[in-house]
Amino acid sequence: MTNFWLQSTYNTLAIGPDHQLLVTDDFLRTYLYRPELNLVPESCGAERALHQRLLGNPRLLVSEGDISAMADEDIQENYRVWLRYREKLLAAPSLENFYMSLFRGEGVDVPPLFIAGLAQIFIRHILGEDCHPLDARMGEIFFRTQKITVLEDGVVMGADDEVVTRNAQAGETGNIMDLLKGKSLSMRSIDLDVLHEENADLYWEKSEDHDFAVQLNFGQPPITHFCRVLEKWIEHFLGVQVRITPMQQITDPKWSWHVGLDASATEILNKLYNKELVDPEELQKVICLFRLDFIDEAAVAHALVGKPVYMAIAMNDDKQLKLKPQNLLFNLPLAKAS
Repeated sequence: MTNFWLQSTYNTLAIGPDHQLLVTDDFLRTYLYRPELNLVPESCGAERALHQRLLGNPRLLVSEGDISAMADEDIQENYRVWLRYREKLLAAPSLENFYMSLFRGEGVDVPPLFIAGLAQIFIRHILGEDCHPLDARMGEIFFRTQKITVLEDGVVMGADDEVVTRNAQAGETGNIMDLLKGKSLSMRSIDLDVLHEENADLYWEKSEDHDFAVQLNFGQPPITHFCRVLEKWIEHFLGVQVRITPMQQITDPKWSWHVGLDASATEILNKLYNKELVDPEELQKVICLFRLDFIDEAAVAHALVGKPVYMAIAMNDDKQLKLKPQNLLFNLPLAKAS
């Protein structure tokens, strides 16, 4: 049994009888300790007073007068953003319901950092206490941008973009392999370790650091673990069981449906589906292809029963993988709920 990602605030939430997450006062308080709202030495008296009242009752009704009384206009705006967010959180029957509602209709008005934080909480909840460390590492892709490096021999390495950038600012080049000690992918390093089946348990010691690189090639164990996490994500939110399998290429003449798991993959798959010319450089951005099959065919739109859904992950022009896990929740060909 392993507890991990303690900084995710997952442990401040309650779990309902349907296994959905419920907002608590302690969860709301965690936002008051974030840099955007936490007190600093320069905080004025009105800000300090409101902060203290909210810590006592994080559901407290706050007036515009309470906000405008604060001296710092940036802090005023931060509070307005958080209070709009809080209102929607408290109106939803569960955290999952709130998350789904974010992507319906008129655009997302919640800070990206909050959305990423929610994705981390959901992955933590979905994986449970007894998950495989490679499931947890691949789950990081749902809420943290990955920096991709393709080596001369075709090995595709992914590492946390923020960690790579931090190392680069400290004098490194920013190339993942330059941060690894020695040529062997199995060798441990000072800056970045490569996580694989043999050393996977090392993850638990450093789960908050996000400093393990992984190999993302077809046929490598991390990709298989990524598929399992994708399956659990779909089942948790949609109640639909699927099987996801890595692929090297799509040769289906009856290709009927696809979902890009990030903006770059969506663009490339759309072009391929429409038989548009895709230049080799753009195709090289594709990290891996996947086939999704529905185990429960009753969940699928009638016209798509028995047909696979093709998916992909791809890097953008900055060699980043920015997953959009909500794509899986809204773009599958599901039967209309009655």
